[in-house]
Amino acid sequence: MLAFAAQAQAQLFETKAAQAYMIDAETGTVLFSKDPDKLIAPASLAKLMTMEVVFNAIKAGRYKLDDTFAVSENAWRTGGAASRGSTMFAAVKSQIRIEDLIQGVTVQLANDGCIVLAEGMAGSEANFALQMTDRAREIGMAKSIFKNSTGMPAEGQVTTVRELAELGLHIWREYPDFYKYYGLPEFTWNKILQRNRNPLIAMDFGADGMVTGFTEGEGFSIVGSINRDGRRLFAAMGGMASDRERSEEARKLLDWGMRAFEKTEIFAADETVGEAQVFGGTKSHVPLVAQKPVSIFLPITNRERLVARVVYDGPVTAPVEKGTPIGTLKVWIGDTLSQQTPLFAAESIGVGSLQSRAFDAVKELAVGWLR
Repeated sequence: MLAFAAQAQAQLFETKAAQAYMIDAETGTVLFSKDPDKLIAPASLAKLMTMEVVFNAIKAGRYKLDDTFAVSENAWRTGGAASRGSTMFAAVKSQIRIEDLIQGVTVQLANDGCIVLAEGMAGSEANFALQMTDRAREIGMAKSIFKNSTGMPAEGQVTTVRELAELGLHIWREYPDFYKYYGLPEFTWNKILQRNRNPLIAMDFGADGMVTGFTEGEGFSIVGSINRDGRRLFAAMGGMASDRERSEEARKLLDWGMRAFEKTEIFAADETVGEAQVFGGTKSHVPLVAQKPVSIFLPITNRERLVARVVYDGPVTAPVEKGTPIGTLKVWIGDTLSQQTPLFAAESIGVGSLQSRAFDAVKELAVGWLR
């Protein structure tokens, strides 16, 4: 097991948000984490998952941007002007292009736009919500459950700030042609101009998406992204007391993430990171390497708070083929698990002699008793 010096620490950054999670887009480094796995109501942040399902369907060729969906009376009543929520003022029984619906949702957080898309693609909003949850599982969101396309209050509808930040990063990576809609400063529909509801867009510090939300009892929330000086960060935050506090806390966290860290290569590609014990092989240990350089964004100060460990299930049984996945390099910054990198066997290890295998068996039995 490989380890660097560890030191107990207080948080490097403090925020009024009850939950927060920030990740570097290039390296996957987790720069900040505060109660990231608590289940919370997603509010309008659920619209990120709505859009992921839509973007994925278009990318797969099932729909085109010029295809149209009808505005049902349900969409008009539930998500339109009469609902007093976020709306693009879609006219009942009208036909709207998918691209316009996308802009209505990404820029104006339009509830009616979400419902029109859900009904058009799945027949009903309930069916679409099932697709949202299924798709969430496919992309690695293990805890999120969706009950509707808008994020309106619904029993059992939950997510976490960790999964929301990772969802934002996923959308940016997988759908670059669609991500751009989140940064549009305004959108006009039915001759009504509305500005982007994300307050970070107008702050002129590099923010270019994504969404905001509010839930009674849980407060104000946001998923935001910043792109500055060739770096991109994603952050999700929840449990703030006001829309003003949400704006201030999100800006402070993202700006701190840009200023307080610098990229450091801790292992080169094919550099030995550690070793794994081998059972019954011609060698007792196999060196482990990453397939590409391992880089991480470290705090400019307090670098002694880095801790790295090689984790694997072992001992590994021979034979071992070169390139076989063996374990994971886990890196902590303070108490935050900041990065995980797969490790692979750097060489092949054959099966040892009968005598060596017998010796390993006896040794493992003895260690097992001691465990």
